[in-house]
Parts: sequence; C-alpha cells; structure tokens
Amino acid sequence: MTTSDAVPGCPGTPGAPEAGAPRTVFLLAHTGRPAAVRSAELVVQGLLRCGIGVRVLAEEAADLPLPAAVELVAAADDVLDGCELLIVLGGDGTLLRGAEFARESGVPMLGVNLGRVGFLAEAERDDLDKVVDRVVTRSYEVEERMTLDVLVRNDGQIAHTDWALNEASVEKAARERLLEVVTEVDGRPVSRFGGDGVVCATPTGSTAYAFSAGGPVVWPEVEALLMVPISAHALFAKPLVTAPDSVLAVEVQPQTPHGVLWCDGRRTVELPAGARVEVRRGAVPVRLARLHHASFTDRLVAKFALPVAGWRGAPQ
Repeated sequence: MTTSDAVPGCPGTPGAPEAGAPRTVFLLAHTGRPAAVRSAELVVQGLLRCGIGVRVLAEEAADLPLPAAVELVAAADDVLDGCELLIVLGGDGTLLRGAEFARESGVPMLGVNLGRVGFLAEAERDDLDKVVDRVVTRSYEVEERMTLDVLVRNDGQIAHTDWALNEASVEKAARERLLEVVTEVDGRPVSRFGGDGVVCATPTGSTAYAFSAGGPVVWPEVEALLMVPISAHALFAKPLVTAPDSVLAVEVQPQTPHGVLWCDGRRTVELPAGARVEVRRGAVPVRLARLHHASFTDRLVAKFALPVAGWRGAPQ
C-alpha cells in the first residue's frame, strides 16, 4: 500500500496490515481510574482505525467503552497468543499486573503511566497519540529486564515457588513484633538482625521498595541483585549489591513470629517460623517496549523531579 492509500489519521505505509498478516494488540487498563478508561477508549479507537485488532479481558469489558470490533477473551495462560504487544494503562500496580502477562507470554509490554511515578512506563497520559503512531509503525525497541525466581522451604521441603520483576520482600506479619532473620549470600551467612524485614530486588526494582528502604539506585543495564534490610535494629545491616548469579537467602528464625513473603507487592504467602526464602536470577525475563532513547539518568531526574539547576555540563 502506498502513502496515498493510507488510512485517514494513520501514519504512512504501515498504517494497515498486509493481507494475510493481521496484527493484534492486547490492552490492559486500570478500570477503576476514569483517566485509564478514557485513555483506553482513545487508544482502541486509534488502533482500530489503523487496521490493528485489539484484545481485552472479558471481565473488564463492561467497565470500558469498547466498540464491537474489540476481541474479548477470558483470562488464561494463552491470553496473549498471536499478540505483538501488550499496552498497559495505569499506575505501577497495573504495570506490575501487566508484567505477569508479559513474562508468561514473552510479548513485550508498553506502559503508559497514569499514576504518580511509573518507572516501568514508557509514556505519559499526554503521549497517547504518539503511542498509537509508534505501535502502528512498529517504531519501538524491545529490551529485556531481569527477574527473580523465588523459592520457599519449610522443614527442608519446597513449599512455594514464585517470581518477581521488582522485588521479593520478607516482612514481619505482626506490627508490634520484630522479625528475626539471618541473611545469606552464596551459601554463607552475612548477618543476623531483627527488623521489619528484607527486600531482595532487581535493578528494575531498585527504584521501588528497595529505594524506599534505603537501597541504592542501580541502572537497568547493570546485572546485579540487591539485598536491602528494612528498618533493621542492628549495627551492621546495610544494603548489599551482589553478582547476578548469586543466590540470596533469608531465614526466618525459629523463635520469631511468622513472617510474610511478598512478590512485587501482588502475590503473598505466609512464612512460618523457621522458613527459608531463596532468591536467584530469574530464568525468564520481562520484555519492555521502549519508545525513547533517553538515558536512565534523565528518566531518574524526571520521575523523581530531582533538582539539577546549576548544572553546566562537561567543557567542550
């Protein structure tokens, strides 16, 4: 198809799929946010106008103003089969929910931030037209982000397995009691202390819970694992940055109250006294679609509104 044949309102030649090669995008939105509902309507209209199919979860369809052309599907492991991209509209929680679909399927996730910070997001609410244009023309790049594989042992037996994109945190369950733990790196003990818990994070998660607990910001290109104590009552309980192939472990001591394991703040399991949590680099990454070539430094400054007045730059 030539430029003169393009669909009105769509960018150039790639505006419609070639015959026999239909394109489909999956859309996930925070239906409890009016801004997300309105944004979803605009994105759906833009994609359909350019000949790209849209798929959404049937359980969310009633909360979205969707035309009949939108494909409704039930939540299942194969929900993204045949999709080239997952577009997520919402805050950090919705983006982490989208990451669950993205990891399972291997489909890249493109996040549009409608929340407060949105480090995982690639675009903001005002960028919806640009998002549609870039999707239609396939003008985006895909990068992989490290994940965590998480294993819980009770009495030496595997009791639970999970994963995380940002962090796996071992936390106290009783507000009035400290959680007594021993931390371990690569099979060797590091420190024993009481506190609110321990965060084990990826570089992606370094700007999330680990950051709030006092951990360092780690650039996404750096391959490493983080272990950050939460409000530890100890002289030496500092954030640690380890090799990407290290195995981190947190042992809940037998005499302490039970704890709780949280993965990305979304999935949780109780940790009885004596439980052991092992965290290692995940076997399956999450793929993120990127629209911009801005450095992570610029993203950090923008997301946290860091003061940079007075910067003069390197001499030319």
